[in-house]
Amino acid sequence: MSDAASGSRDSSAWDLAAESITVKIRWFGVVVGYVLVNLLDRPAESHRPIMNAILTLGAIFALIDTLWSLRGRVFLSNLPLAISLMEAVFIGFLCYFDAGLESPFRFYYFLSLLVCAMRYSPAVTIATFALHAISYGELFFSHRLETKELSTLIVMLVSMGWVTWACTSLAGLLKGAGRRLTQLNDQLRQNQAQLEQRIIKRTTQLQQSQALVVQQEKQSAFGLLAAGIAHEVGNPLAAISSLVQLLNRRPNDDYTRERLQMVDDQLRRIQGTLRELVDFSRPAMTQKTMCDVHEIIDAALNIAKYYKRTKGKRVVTRYATDLPLLRVIRDQLVQVFLNLILNAMDATLEGGTIEITTCLTGGWIEVTIRDDGHGISVENQRRVFQPYFTTKDTGTGLGLFVCRHIMQQTIDGRIALTETSPTGTAFTVSLTCDNVRKHPDVARPTLLSTEVSAT
Repeated sequence: MSDAASGSRDSSAWDLAAESITVKIRWFGVVVGYVLVNLLDRPAESHRPIMNAILTLGAIFALIDTLWSLRGRVFLSNLPLAISLMEAVFIGFLCYFDAGLESPFRFYYFLSLLVCAMRYSPAVTIATFALHAISYGELFFSHRLETKELSTLIVMLVSMGWVTWACTSLAGLLKGAGRRLTQLNDQLRQNQAQLEQRIIKRTTQLQQSQALVVQQEKQSAFGLLAAGIAHEVGNPLAAISSLVQLLNRRPNDDYTRERLQMVDDQLRRIQGTLRELVDFSRPAMTQKTMCDVHEIIDAALNIAKYYKRTKGKRVVTRYATDLPLLRVIRDQLVQVFLNLILNAMDATLEGGTIEITTCLTGGWIEVTIRDDGHGISVENQRRVFQPYFTTKDTGTGLGLFVCRHIMQQTIDGRIALTETSPTGTAFTVSLTCDNVRKHPDVARPTLLSTEVSAT
């Protein structure tokens, strides 16, 4: 909120509050006037109808002012001196038809100055004082000039001047205090809004930190389990492999030798799987090294092939040639690609295809993982990277959240949902470093590079 807007609001609030007091003072003056005229037998009998008529006009004006006030507006707010002139004439006539300079209605001038000081600027109040002085002076000249009346005139004018100064000073003090209070209230509301935003931000950060801790604990537990299984299975396999090698050294017929060779080949395959399992379960490296992005994708595919969800699905890779090496944390990038590949596997039915393409555009290596699954609904697209959000029955909702955290915090890359429809979804990972930014662009290949069928 600007200072001008704040000042306008302060002025409006003060006008409405002052108008409420003004309405009450005017009705007080009308009621007291009727009492003075009709109950205390003050004016001459011939003047009573005229004074009642003047008071009735004042009552009508007070009624109109009240209706405006109930609507939250100030009657004739743009013509303050017109109101002051009407009040000067109104009070002057009451005094004239009552007792002249000695009329008790002369104190209405003080009430008018008080109201004017509360509602308007000091300049308007001073102008009102001048109009009232003229009005009261006209009473003096309309009667016989006497020393007593002259002293009454002087005392009244001095009193009105003092009231003008006092009311103007008091109103200025009250207006200043009101503006200061409004500013403090605005600051309090702003601080409250900032505090609420900080609470929301800290809560979100806490939830994200908790999600990362859960994911790390899960990976740590999986790593311990995988290492234990590899150790327990590896020892018997080593013993079996040794026995097969001893049997191969003995004279055997061709059939037996062929069967022993098949056993040895399968044992080597199992041992290779265990080595990959141990490599995946070991503590991740946190140091950046120069890596081939295609080798990292292949490492993620080698791990993904052991998951049951890959059965009956086809993986197609379209790698751009001559991509430069990339300076990244290898193990974390493997985790990003593995999560995206497994999500693509979950989204496709048996017989479906996952396509992985690479290119270099504008200093960024882009890796796109596209599936031909069911796509992501519109209401879920903005939530896919939020922690604990998942559309799977057995999912944790941490995969994409962890991927984005890794890309933003440790690899300085980007990950985005670039395409989704009922016919498929694509996520794109963008990576860069000094070595990549110096390299010319490399377009996506149009021909098939490699096709891997999951069994």
